[in-house]
This record gives sequence, structure tokens and C-alpha cells, in this order.
Amino acid sequence: MPTPVSLVLVPGLGLDERSSRRLRELMPGVVVRLPGMGRPEAVPSLDGLAATLRAGLPDGPVVLVGHSQGCQAVARAARDPRVIGVVLCGPTTDPRMRPLRVLAWRWLRTAVAEPWWQVPLVLAQWWHTGPRAMTALWRTAAPERIEEDLAGLPVPLVVLRGGRDALCPADWARRVTAAAPRGQLVELPGAAHMTPQTHPEQLARVVADYWPSVRPRTSA
Repeated sequence: MPTPVSLVLVPGLGLDERSSRRLRELMPGVVVRLPGMGRPEAVPSLDGLAATLRAGLPDGPVVLVGHSQGCQAVARAARDPRVIGVVLCGPTTDPRMRPLRVLAWRWLRTAVAEPWWQVPLVLAQWWHTGPRAMTALWRTAAPERIEEDLAGLPVPLVVLRGGRDALCPADWARRVTAAAPRGQLVELPGAAHMTPQTHPEQLARVVADYWPSVRPRTSA
């Protein structure tokens, strides 16, 4: 009988466990909140974020799923010996996005592509984390080069991109995927940036296809 694999999720900027609730209804998972990502506290360096993430990992084999800016902490922690696979949903480390005007334009293009039913949920999570921690996280993580953390990664990597995600454009998603020796790119047509929240069924299917030991929940 195969060893059970734990699914560990890291939310995006300002988000918390509510962003993956629908996914965890389909597939058991553990959420590790980090400063600026569900925890309204001082944000350490990226190495500090990765250390906090590693400290929150369960024993046994783990598939790490990062969303948005959480992808950077996941990539930095991905060489932990417990990690057997990595999923990056909409990684937001494109260096072209560092100027504020570019970031604002891409954010606006992505926001209008998102379903509006999720706005209250996102705002509630941002309110909890707070603008100070969110700003500090962006300033800490944005300059980091995720490609360097993924170079030589020994485990499979899946980059999941929404087809309407201007925060993670197609050429950037391909570049991130190519950084890892075992990288695969999956695109969800019609989706934008908030894929764990808006497209949980498709994300669960991707995880189950690549790592069958992470089994979806079954109806009673």
C-alpha cells in the first residue's frame, strides 16, 4: 500500500486558509500561513519565510502547493527531503512587474477577469492580514529570482496558470517551468489568477494526476 502523501498549501499575498477552502473540501490538505500570507505580523527574509514553512510541514512525503506570492516561499523550501512534488499556481515574480505602474496595470487587467462573487472573500482575507504585512511581503519577496531556487530541483514541478492571468503571463509561466528539470506547464482556459479559489476541481485533478497518492475525498 503506497505511503499517504500530505498536500500542504501556502496562500498568496494577504490570503489565508479561506482561499483554499473549496479545494480542501475536494482533497485533504494542510494550510501553512506565513507572515503577509494570513499572518498580520513582521515579515522576515525569504529564507525566514521558507524556514517557517519547513517547520510547519508534516512528517512523511509532501506535495507543496503555492499560490501567487506564496510560490516564492514554496520554491525556497522545495528541497526539503519530505517534499516529493511542487505546484506553483500563478507565480508572481516576473521582474517586469516590479515598477508600480506595471504592477497596477496587470493587477487591474486580472481583477476584471476574475468572477466578482469572490470579492468579499478576498477583501476579508486582506483585511485580516493587513496592508502593512502585505506591503512588507511584496518588498521582501518581489526582488527574489524564483528561477534560481528551481534550478536543479530534483522533484516534479507543475506550474498552473490561468489563461486570463496578467499577473502571471504565458511567457513568464514558461520561463518558470523551464527553470526546473522536471517542470510541466498546465494552463486553465478561462481562469485568471485566483485558481485555488475559483477552479478547485481542476487544481485537484492536476494534483491527483501527477501524484495519485494524494487522493480526492469521496462522497459518503
